[in-house]
Amino acid sequence: MSFPINIIGTGLAGYTLARELRKLSRDLPLRLISGDAGDFYSKPMLSNGFSANKTPEQLVMKPAARMAEELNAEILPHTRVLGLDHGARLIKTDNGDLPYGHLVLAMGADPFEVGIQGAEAGDVLHVNDIGDYARFRERLAGKKRVIIIGSGLIGCEFANDLATAGFQVKVLDLAKWPLSRMLPEAPARFLQARLEELGIRFRMEVAPVQLYRTETGFSLSLSDGSAMDGDIILSAIGLRPRIALAEAAGLTVRRGIVVDRFLRCSDANVYALGDCAEVEGHVLPFVLPIMQGARALAATLTGTPTPLVYPAMPIVVKTPGCPAALCPPPAGRVGEWQTESSASGLTARFVTPEGEMLGFALLGDAAPQRQRFAAQIPALIA
Repeated sequence: MSFPINIIGTGLAGYTLARELRKLSRDLPLRLISGDAGDFYSKPMLSNGFSANKTPEQLVMKPAARMAEELNAEILPHTRVLGLDHGARLIKTDNGDLPYGHLVLAMGADPFEVGIQGAEAGDVLHVNDIGDYARFRERLAGKKRVIIIGSGLIGCEFANDLATAGFQVKVLDLAKWPLSRMLPEAPARFLQARLEELGIRFRMEVAPVQLYRTETGFSLSLSDGSAMDGDIILSAIGLRPRIALAEAAGLTVRRGIVVDRFLRCSDANVYALGDCAEVEGHVLPFVLPIMQGARALAATLTGTPTPLVYPAMPIVVKTPGCPAALCPPPAGRVGEWQTESSASGLTARFVTPEGEMLGFALLGDAAPQRQRFAAQIPALIA
């Protein structure tokens, strides 16, 4: 049977789109294809599950069977997609070919490889899905010392969570300060100082070189000639959109799968949503862009073509040791950061020479003001 709508991926993007579709049409045939069990869980919860002592099972909100019932959809778990024939409109899987009417690629992203030398490099862990989380928890049992490679959003969130859970945490990065891709130095140092109050140690402007096993754990040699000892090594250096399937099918890709304002790929019957999609040069692996995209795409797929709009979408950083809400300015815009700080909070505005605010960073006591600040920021895609 050719399902009018097929979604590859049962992460936040895939399931959010399915729910938005069901708000508009209860009976439209819908199929979701999952490489794993297809259970619904919140991926953002993976980076703060330890302090809450959440097991992988406790993070699952609804199993796939329950999602299939609620969505009135067919969900195919543990199904590996091998390729696409978008001329014949076929999804080729290890369980056979599946015909489709419209296809949505909601496949997410993969962690970057950290590039460490040594036979033990394979012992470096990452947490990108609930299976990774389960392995990480298993490896942490009875351990105390965690080294996190990467001081970006995920690295800082894991550092805060693990330190709160009682682990000894060290964070290293080649950048000069944490969250360097999102923040100027002053707000970043404010965040760093609050996280250091939790016992987290930061080593900036160094890169990992080689990993050695020791009698008590691991020793990680660094680019400045020093070394760092730990029981567990976690890589949190960022994500790469999953584009291989689309590229092999001849769809246009750059950093992500290139789509237009209607989230259509270079084939008009194929769409992309979420971490794998690139819209007008933007690849935004965050919750709010997924929500915006899912609502627009659901309307388009049910007969009301609706272009995507990206309003200002603050990023809430899950670091309770220093609450933070960030809205980085668009890349390439001219302006300067203006910062006001106190002992309990910091406000930074990115302002153009004409006085227009294009971005902000709110930390500590200032973080709850994010909606008021967001209302002053022009839309990223109007």
